[in-house]
Amino acid sequence: MQNLTEKEKAVVRALQGDFPLVADPYAQLAESVGLTKEDFLATVKSMQDEKKIRKMGAVLAHRNVGFKANVLVAWAVPQERLEEVARVMVDSPSVSHCYDRNTAPDWPYNFYTMVHGHSREECEQIVQQLADAAGVQDRQMLFTKKEWKKQSMRYFQE
Repeated sequence: MQNLTEKEKAVVRALQGDFPLVADPYAQLAESVGLTKEDFLATVKSMQDEKKIRKMGAVLAHRNVGFKANVLVAWAVPQERLEEVARVMVDSPSVSHCYDRNTAPDWPYNFYTMVHGHSREECEQIVQQLADAAGVQDRQMLFTKKEWKKQSMRYFQE
């Protein structure tokens, strides 16, 4: 891991908390660590450019917004169609995650999506629509049985 300055650590601490639901969230985050918004954003950009931050994203508490069912779908997608299939999948508002993985001798599935719905039946319908739209039928559907702790890593905490 590359060394981070104290300012960079402060920015990381601010980014890993709840994102402010205000008109100018970055101004509020910047103020919380004693920076201007411009300096805060320049620091984030610099850290991304230097690969100190790989990605930033939101974590949806899907049950809190009404989704009661979800399913991880493992798809067998020909390697040459991965980009094409990914474009279909990411366009769906029901898909929260979309990524590729290596296969194994007894597991031919190389592409994964997480689909959310209000019921198991709705998830099944969404997955069938995705399969038809992408032209990929070979899949395994792994429904969530129990949701475990949902918490992101916390860095540079005192």
